[in-house]
Amino acid sequence: MLKGFKDFIMRGNVIELAVAVVVGTAFANVVEAIVSGVVTPLLNAVGGGGEVEGLIVPLRPGQENTYLDFAAISNALIVFLITSAVVYFVLVAPMNTFQELRKRGVEEPEEVSEEIATLREIRDLLAARRTDGTV
Repeated sequence: MLKGFKDFIMRGNVIELAVAVVVGTAFANVVEAIVSGVVTPLLNAVGGGGEVEGLIVPLRPGQENTYLDFAAISNALIVFLITSAVVYFVLVAPMNTFQELRKRGVEEPEEVSEEIATLREIRDLLAARRTDGTV
């Protein structure tokens, strides 16, 4: 049982997955910083007031604890879309293209027994004799 676990860990997929999670988290943090530092202030300026809280709508006037935070929702959507687009165009699309090229370029040879190969030779010789006019 421990040997199977060791083989699983050493296979490489676990290491690649760990690297992908770490890089993905770091990338998501970068996108989040860009969106909250650039996009949110622009949206708030367009939404009115020009303040950081421009897209926050209080549900009860005078209470800051109860509000709808459209800026946070728009941030999350923009971060999701940018991260998804980068993952798709940088990782998924090239990998799909690579796999498609591999499938086209490499055809697995058909393994046949010696008897089948001999029968195919006889068939091809008979077909050649028929086209020559000799039967």
